[in-house]
Amino acid sequence: MEGGDLGGGKRARAACRGYICFEDEAGFTRRPPKGRTWGRRGHTPVVTVSGRRYGRLSVAGLIAWRPGSRTRLCHRLLTHPAGKGTRRSISERDYIALLDGVHQLVKAPIVLVWDRLNTHVSKTMQELIAEREWLTVFLLPAYSPDLNPVEGVWAHVKRSLANLAVVALDLKGVNIPIRLLSWVFPVDGEAGVAWCGIR
Repeated sequence: MEGGDLGGGKRARAACRGYICFEDEAGFTRRPPKGRTWGRRGHTPVVTVSGRRYGRLSVAGLIAWRPGSRTRLCHRLLTHPAGKGTRRSISERDYIALLDGVHQLVKAPIVLVWDRLNTHVSKTMQELIAEREWLTVFLLPAYSPDLNPVEGVWAHVKRSLANLAVVALDLKGVNIPIRLLSWVFPVDGEAGVAWCGIR
């Protein structure tokens, strides 16, 4: 680690011809986020949801930008079943699978900027990063979500999912990419970024 981050020196200079990528993750459950809506006077709209646990959806999103190239929004969607002893978050291998997929897509070096989540700075992650010459990583300062543009993507997705009651996580897994598409391809204009899902 150099200067408080995972990248620097020759690798950073070599990556100047590549893509600058911002990454962030979000979690979703079957219970929808609360939101405001319209209703008849005296009749409060109610969204009925079950109190049972049905697992969790994790989404890792990445915005890849390079001057003169089209900006790309890529994501990786994972379902975590309910139950004790099951992982409910994205692992180091899952993050690397997303990065490997993006690298194959853009065919250029990647300068990755992300937060200081424990999975991002673990020994396993450092070893996986060191194995990839095309990857340079910088860490954001603590408590600085305003510096990561992917945070705005998740804010849009969660707003659009407000009050949406689904009967299964699979349906929410379908809705999240649709919400991402509505951010990438606005109804009233030409798409500003290219969108892709990484398996």
